[in-house]
Amino acid sequence: MNEQAALMDVAALSAERRLTAAEFQGLANVPSATEWFANLDNPRTRRAYQGDIRDFCTFIGISGPEQFRAVTRAHVLAWRAALHGRALSGATIRRKLAALASLFDHLLENNAVAGGNPVHGVKRPKIETNEGKTPALADHQAKALLEAPEPATLKGQRDRAILAVLLYHGLRREEAARLLVEDIQERRGIKHLRIHGKGGKIRYLPLHPVAAERIHAYLDTSGHHLEADKAPLFRPLRGPKTGGGISAEGIYALVGAYAKAAGIEVAGLGVHGLRATAATNALEHEADIAKVQAWLGHANISTTKIYDRRGNRAEDSPTFKVRY
Repeated sequence: MNEQAALMDVAALSAERRLTAAEFQGLANVPSATEWFANLDNPRTRRAYQGDIRDFCTFIGISGPEQFRAVTRAHVLAWRAALHGRALSGATIRRKLAALASLFDHLLENNAVAGGNPVHGVKRPKIETNEGKTPALADHQAKALLEAPEPATLKGQRDRAILAVLLYHGLRREEAARLLVEDIQERRGIKHLRIHGKGGKIRYLPLHPVAAERIHAYLDTSGHHLEADKAPLFRPLRGPKTGGGISAEGIYALVGAYAKAAGIEVAGLGVHGLRATAATNALEHEADIAKVQAWLGHANISTTKIYDRRGNRAEDSPTFKVRY
């Protein structure tokens, strides 16, 4: 589909929106995509969504922001069919449609388009499995990872604290990187971590005793918590005078390095794997799934259910019930 043909198709289909000439002329200018992208806190999500919107614009033939006003559900359905034709995974197609829906929600809120969100009502592929593909560690592997850093050095003490925060609280790497000293707060007599989650949402998690012990050991050695309340909880070892905390990428590299040192060979293991480990462990020890949802900061419980592997435990398989 060349650009001219695509634009003619957009014009033909736009009649479905049934905007009068006065309504069309009265629309506010379409806000810059930069404004919408700026509201996406997670840099990985931002990069993925940028690619998704670029994909849609290329397919439809959109060359200017004002042309979003003419997009209809028919365009979205055609794009979805093309995505299926490219043999993309169901998860990828769901993300692409979610990106486009989010953009149109933003445009509608700013009166840049009218007539409703054309993505709404377009069915998205079902999640292919109830079990997520993110790898989770067994208990003995998690213990080995927790003990991998050397406890006698400042780096080792910091890294032991970071791993404990991840494995005992199920944080995203960005959430762990954002922690400040002042985010350790007492609530009703119990120490909590104040977590700055996705979309600016705040949640408070009781601080696990092992993590608390390791954090205090690290801070006692570092002493940087005495400098300012707003000091980052976990500082890089090089250039601490910049005032910044360890980066999310630094935490990712740290996990990979200690997993290798501990002899843990799990394909695709990263910080998200530790989050899956924490969630799986909590559920296997009879934590309420709705509470796990809030604990992880999930907007929808269907996301939390991906970590519920209780129905797939090898020890419960009929294999071990066979007797001859």
